[in-house]
Amino acid sequence: MSKSILTLTLNPAIDKILTVDRLVFEDRAYIQSTAEAAGGRGINAARMLTNFGAQAIAITTSGREAGRKFEAYLEKDTFAKEIVKIRNAIRTNLTITDRQGLSVKLNEVGPQVAPAEQERISKAVEKLLPEASWLMLCGSVPPGIDQHFYTSLITLAAKHKVETMVDTDADPLLHSLEARPTIVKPNQSEAERLLNTALLTRPQLIDAVQRIKALGPKSVILSLGSRGVIASTSTEGVLEVTPPAVEARCPIGAGDAMSAAIVWALERGESFSEALRWGVAAGTASSKLPGVSLANREQSKEIYAQTRITRVVA
Repeated sequence: MSKSILTLTLNPAIDKILTVDRLVFEDRAYIQSTAEAAGGRGINAARMLTNFGAQAIAITTSGREAGRKFEAYLEKDTFAKEIVKIRNAIRTNLTITDRQGLSVKLNEVGPQVAPAEQERISKAVEKLLPEASWLMLCGSVPPGIDQHFYTSLITLAAKHKVETMVDTDADPLLHSLEARPTIVKPNQSEAERLLNTALLTRPQLIDAVQRIKALGPKSVILSLGSRGVIASTSTEGVLEVTPPAVEARCPIGAGDAMSAAIVWALERGESFSEALRWGVAAGTASSKLPGVSLANREQSKEIYAQTRITRVVA
């Protein structure tokens, strides 16, 4: 039986998505549609993995009335779930997006998570590791969670010979590097915060992935939105993958689609360069869809054929 890909979302949310005619400051916009869904980076990644035919298990938390609503929305998803109950209410995040593809994302910080609850989350992950091939650590860490929590899970996964991808920000990202995860995948803002420097030019971006790789992870993928990715890999040097120009309708969730497609491809035994092409294709195809929609394999394959790969440094 094939092994599962685990996604962990410590700080899930009810995603409330408003679509407006146009986003402008100091003038009114008219709401055209409103939607709600169960959200969080790992939830989106599990959805994308399922779209691609992979076996995903989403590990997440849930608390109070917001949690009950979140779980009801999650029932629409076919992937397996491992839900750890916490005492406090999970958050609600608001995304406002317009027809031009502009969007504003307003996120709550999330609930306080007690040490005993952290221990239960850790046990839930540990229980599933023996039957897993990858563990994806996705998104922000809510208040009260130990900033080294991801670090300990990467070490735990390594004991079970499970590969790890880290997609987070700030101190949890910095500390996770110590445990030498398989991949870290910061976006440009997250990389700038990590290195405490502005990244304005292509040479600076190329230098950044090499500097982050020197801090411990086996590979680094720097996500650049509509400009694709620059990656420093453990097997193929520094690579750049660029997507074709498309009309983006909603970029929210595109980064999660990218992470999932990369892990999906690597688990299938594809080379790193091929995995990056699939990741960029999935992210680009998802950004073309309205609201927080994630592309399927066919939609991604169409873009995949148009991606360009460059070996920057051997």
